[in-house]
Amino acid sequence: MIVTIARVADPDRFLEVFETAGARKRREHGCRGARAYFDPDDAHRVWSVFDWDEEDYAGFLADPEIPAIARELGIQAPPVHAAAAAELDA
Repeated sequence: MIVTIARVADPDRFLEVFETAGARKRREHGCRGARAYFDPDDAHRVWSVFDWDEEDYAGFLADPEIPAIARELGIQAPPVHAAAAAELDA
């Protein structure tokens, strides 16, 4: 699982691209699903949770089409990757 936090210019535009071009590209790189959450204190801050392993995610980041998709998403700065605090069975 990969968790990222990013600031976006337009939350509605972000969701549109996240669900279309972003989803197509994620599938190409082995992502099994994704969810996006808007921060309750700042609608321009998006938390994204991806069902992805580290190797496939690294391939996604290296894809030459990703910078253009990030611009289309309206991401204002490189996403921050949240570190796992714990892994539990339930």
